[in-house]
Amino acid sequence: MTTPTTPVRTRFAPSPTGFLHLGGARTALYSWAFARHFGGTFVLRIEDTDLERSTPEAVQAIIEGMEWLGLSHDEGPFYQMQRMDRYREVVAQMLDAGSAYHCYSSPEEVEAMRERMRAAGEKPRYDGTWRPEPGKTLPAIPEGRKPVVRFKNPLDGEVTWDDFVKGTITIGNKELDDLVIARPDGTPTYNFCVAVDDWDMQISHVLRGDDHVNNTPRQINILRAIGAPLPLYGHLPMILGSDGQKMSKRKDAVNVMEYPAQGYLPEAILNYLARLGWSHGDDEVFSMEQVVAWFDGSHLSNSAAQFNIEKLNWLNNHYIKQADNERLAELAKPRMLAAGAVFDGAPPLPAVLALMKERVNTVNELADAAMLFYRAPQPDAALLAQHLTDAVKPALAQFADRCKTVEWSKESLAAMIKEVLAANGLKMPQIAMPLRLIVTGQLQTPAIDAVLQIFGREAIVARLAKYL
Repeated sequence: MTTPTTPVRTRFAPSPTGFLHLGGARTALYSWAFARHFGGTFVLRIEDTDLERSTPEAVQAIIEGMEWLGLSHDEGPFYQMQRMDRYREVVAQMLDAGSAYHCYSSPEEVEAMRERMRAAGEKPRYDGTWRPEPGKTLPAIPEGRKPVVRFKNPLDGEVTWDDFVKGTITIGNKELDDLVIARPDGTPTYNFCVAVDDWDMQISHVLRGDDHVNNTPRQINILRAIGAPLPLYGHLPMILGSDGQKMSKRKDAVNVMEYPAQGYLPEAILNYLARLGWSHGDDEVFSMEQVVAWFDGSHLSNSAAQFNIEKLNWLNNHYIKQADNERLAELAKPRMLAAGAVFDGAPPLPAVLALMKERVNTVNELADAAMLFYRAPQPDAALLAQHLTDAVKPALAQFADRCKTVEWSKESLAAMIKEVLAANGLKMPQIAMPLRLIVTGQLQTPAIDAVLQIFGREAIVARLAKYL
């Protein structure tokens, strides 16, 4: 894409009929990054004219999802339902200019027209009964029937635009209907509102899903009819599930706010979504600062991307390892409290998480792993009998005695364990396994010297005394 010569203004315009979808979040990210790259403006617009399906709860879910991801808007949120007077004003102007007209055909009559066209093997569409043309006599207005307002779409020619994701797209005007732009009660329809909004908000670039490709020629024709400049369009292929099919709520986590609940960090989701349809060389890990620096509208894929949970987990592991331990503690502690963790007299949580975070993929896994430091150990009796043998007990007793005076550092504890092993002719697992069971109740832990160091002298001496 060539560098824009006019101010860049992008928008994210979700319909508030549910949660913020992963595909919507990717669209928002790309629109945000594009605006940031060119020092432009990112607009949030809520397209809430579907009164039956739009809810305040869905609006809040979208805004919360955007906030969690850190995709801050510069203008808005603008609500279409608060712009009704403006839409009616433009409808009136189009009626006066002759680019729109009143149509009194009933829904049943329109369906009958379309059925006749289907039977004739033609594309079903409105047949123009009420479309005014020079020399044409219109039918008598049915008594008591309120009309819709239809856009007078060009009958011939083509709509062509250079899509900066898909390349040149051309759609013939014969494929398009005379679109209803206002219902009988005067409320405007989707494509009309979008065109007016993009005009009024001076949107320069529209990035959206390719399910909107069929809407684009309709919006272009409306914009041309009202004398508005055309934005540049880029239509993003959909995100497929791990099975290669369209993502669905039934089998995929498509709600963005499921991810913080599952223990993912926003920077991992952003990094993953950025790469799911766009590339910068072979880079896989990048910050949002880098995305802004690189995202100029080029290198967008024109084929569908497939969601891969293993790659997301790998990225989340990377960002957990990079994350500040105090921040991780704030995220993990509520999860641990819900699982019954006791923090009084226990080791500081940030230090524990620093030890545990190397091998986990999510904050939930991190919280689960850290629980061994925040609940009383309950070693399995059979495992304890297997590992705490008569041959090992004298060595553990020596170890427990030396714990009272040794310098309490990881290095000193490691050296002391080696000395006890050498003095008793034992190998590391023979003392490490019973130690793990006594101290944590588990056989699988990080390095035993690190575990001992974090628990602290007093806790270790007390737990060993209980079994020796």
